[in-house]
Amino acid sequence: MKALSIRQPWAWLIVKGYKDIENRKWSTTFKGKFLIHTGKSFDDEGYRWIKAETTIELPNKDEFDKGGVIGIAEITDCVSHHSSPWFFGPFGFVIQNPEELEFSPARGKLGFFNLDETELNL
Repeated sequence: MKALSIRQPWAWLIVKGYKDIENRKWSTTFKGKFLIHTGKSFDDEGYRWIKAETTIELPNKDEFDKGGVIGIAEITDCVSHHSSPWFFGPFGFVIQNPEELEFSPARGKLGFFNLDETELNL
């Protein structure tokens, strides 16, 4: 199955249903279900921005799962403009139907990559 690495805390916001756009510098024609993989790095600046600009109760930084699959969702479009407050561009993958999954460690890669679901705790 296709997977995409998304840094924390952004991946957490997606699987919890807060964030409906994943911003990228590149576009995609991919549409469909994909696994949400978290990289091992953490976006500290993004964490501070979310705390300052939203009322979302985020976990402490050390409570985020990193380095594995945490959810599944569906990409329905790739846009260059969107009314979502999460759109920063230049491209946004429109995300629907997020589901949180039990954390399953897995190595990530750049861009979309394939993960064998049988090797995960899904």
